[in-house]
Order: sequence, then C-alpha cells, then structure tokens
Amino acid sequence: MHSFKELIAQFSQQFDQWHFPEEPTRLYNAASHILQIGGKRIRPVLCLMGNELFDDLHQDAFQVGNAVELFHNFTLIHDDIMDKAPIRRGHQTVHMVYGEPAAILAGDVMLINVYDMLNKVQSRYKQKIITVFNKAAKEVCEGQQIDMDFEQMEPEQVQYDDYVRMIGLKTSVLLAASLQLGAIIGGGSEGNQERMYAFGKNIGIAFQIQDDFLDAFGDPDKFGKQQGGDILVNKKTFLLLKALELCNVAQKAELKKLMETNPDDKVARVLDLFRSCKVDVWAEKEKERFQQQAFAHLEDIAVLSARKKPLMELADFLLNRQQ
Repeated sequence: MHSFKELIAQFSQQFDQWHFPEEPTRLYNAASHILQIGGKRIRPVLCLMGNELFDDLHQDAFQVGNAVELFHNFTLIHDDIMDKAPIRRGHQTVHMVYGEPAAILAGDVMLINVYDMLNKVQSRYKQKIITVFNKAAKEVCEGQQIDMDFEQMEPEQVQYDDYVRMIGLKTSVLLAASLQLGAIIGGGSEGNQERMYAFGKNIGIAFQIQDDFLDAFGDPDKFGKQQGGDILVNKKTFLLLKALELCNVAQKAELKKLMETNPDDKVARVLDLFRSCKVDVWAEKEKERFQQQAFAHLEDIAVLSARKKPLMELADFLLNRQQ
C-alpha cells in the first residue's frame, strides 16, 4: 500500500509531460497552459487508491487517472470562461492568455483526448469504465448549470438541500467516480464499488463545507486567499444559506442590507453575524456529519482495515486542512 503523497509522486512523474501534438501551436499551447500551472491531482490519485484498496496497482489505473485529470482541467477552462475569471492557481486563465475561441477549442480537444485514454484500458472492464465516467461527466455539467441558475436567484430562494445537491453534482461526483473507477480496475465487487462511490461523494460535500468555512474564518496567510472573498461577492455558500435560515428577523435584515450596500467593513460585520447565528459551530458539525457518513461506507467495504488506512488519512487531511 502507498500513501497519498507517494501516489501523487508516482502519478505526477508520468502525467507531467506534453500530452498533445505540436500543431496547431496556439491550440495545443492553450490546452497545455492549465496543466503546466499544476494542481492538487486529488482525483486521479483517488483512482489509484481505489485500485490499490482491492489489488496491486495496475497501469490502467494511471491511464484512467490521466483521463480524469484531463477532464477536470477541461471543466476548469470552460468554467473560467463562464465565470470570466482572470486568475486560476495564481496564473492567468487560458482565455486571458489565448482568447476565448482558443480556450473553448482547447477544452474541446482535451475532452477528446480523455476518451482516447479511456479507450486504451483492458476490454474486460472498458464498457463499465466509460459508463461510470460518462455518468459523472454529465452530472458535473448539470451541477455547473444549477450553480449558474442559483446565481440568478435571491439567496433566500435557494434551499439548503438544493445547494447540497448542486455541490454533490458539481464537486463530489468526480471524486466519487474516481474512486469507483479505481475499484473497477482493482476487481472490487459491485457492492464495494457503490460503497467507494458513496464514500467519495460524502467526502466531497464535507470538503466543500470546509472550503466555505476556511474562506470565511480561515487564516488568509495559510489559506492563500483573501479572507471573506465569498462574502464580498455575495456567493451562495453553505454558510450564507444556513445563516439566512438560522438568523432572527433583525439579523437577517442586517445581513441582506450588507449584501446590498457592500460597505468597507462588510466582511467583518458579516462574520460577526455568522458567529451570532452560530453558523461557524453548525459548519463544523455538518462537516462532521458528512465525514461520518463517508467513513460508515468505507467501514462496510469488505477488505482488511489496514488497506483502508491511506483513504482514512487522506480524508482526515482534506477535512482538517487549514489551506
């Protein structure tokens, strides 16, 4: 068994290379731009961990991991265009450097490469791999559309359960599918594949709660972002939606006024309201709830407990990080 850090090193060694033809230069430089600025590589490594939970690492797990990472970066290129985002991971986004038309085409060609990679896995499980991947890919698109729909709605119109569903689609399903894809390659049973998927989906939702919490309450020097960035743009987060549910009438009125007027001390005042409504305490408990659901699914997987240790350690790292 390998640790998460060891698997990142193994994956990165074979992934960090040029994946495209040389020409047309502008197209493939645009496609490579986002890959060259790096990333956490969590999703492909989850694929490796899903494989290794049941059997020795197989080359197909790296092949599928490559496909998952390319797909993830394809979605980031298109998301940045839709969000008009100028910066990604501290660097200019693809469309800012190469223009929107080249960025759209770069994302498209990356998606085609994804299927080239998936088609190279062993025929005995290729159909299952592509079926699971396609389901996740469609759901990521559905989650993005729902998220954009939410942006056009007033915060009180967005129900908490609907937001959880959106995060499950936009963020969690690819984490969950990555684990299931690895389990397929490792020979896990159908039941164990489903448990791996459920583990990943719950971890993904807990991860987003932690991310929202850190944006508001984290140390900006450790988190690497401006404190309250979500608050400044009135982003509908777990914290904001729950605050609107928990606050009394006066607190809710003040929160809405802050969102409409954007005073210079907006972040500090919204954080005070969050604390008054005990949203910070709620977030910790809600993260723990999804984490415990995830661990229950992992516990039910019929393999030796020692083989689950790397996944437990990864989950603990992701959900207790300060950055």
